[in-house]
Amino acid sequence: MLVCVMAEELMLPAPEKDCGSLEGLSSFHSLEELILDNNLLGDDLVLPGLPRLHTLTLNKNQISDLECLLDHLAEVTPALEYLSLLGNVACPNELVSLEKDEEDYKRYRYFVLHKLPNLKFLDAQKVTKQEREEALVRGAFMKVVKPKVCWGSVATFTMGKTPRATDSSEMTSSEAKFCML
Repeated sequence: MLVCVMAEELMLPAPEKDCGSLEGLSSFHSLEELILDNNLLGDDLVLPGLPRLHTLTLNKNQISDLECLLDHLAEVTPALEYLSLLGNVACPNELVSLEKDEEDYKRYRYFVLHKLPNLKFLDAQKVTKQEREEALVRGAFMKVVKPKVCWGSVATFTMGKTPRATDSSEMTSSEAKFCML
């Protein structure tokens, strides 16, 4: 059963309330397909238990915490087979960010398949046998982690010399900078 309803009917709050609860869906026990594209949904997204849901699209929202979303979906959508997250920060692809490449997207797919092993389609692409095997072996290690950006004091390392703390403006081209955490 595909149900199309307006956001207000789902009790979806206004974006400024910063709450993504869709508890209004809990009365749709037989819901199988749900399209929530372009709804400004973020990392606070909360879906009720939807045991029959097999298709979910969350394209072009504001989701950035992939692991949190996948853990939540694994808990509340046990029959999920088709998931699309295109257009979210959590889905790294070259069309959304020039900083991302094909390898980032492959790692993302392996991680998603590790967390949701029953998926048959991810982002409109069929899950291949090779991807499924790779996800089993390495998926847990494919989480994309952003390095911390730090400013101010850095440790300077020059080949054959003792490290020294310095202001980054004093660096020479033969020195490397590492953040002091």
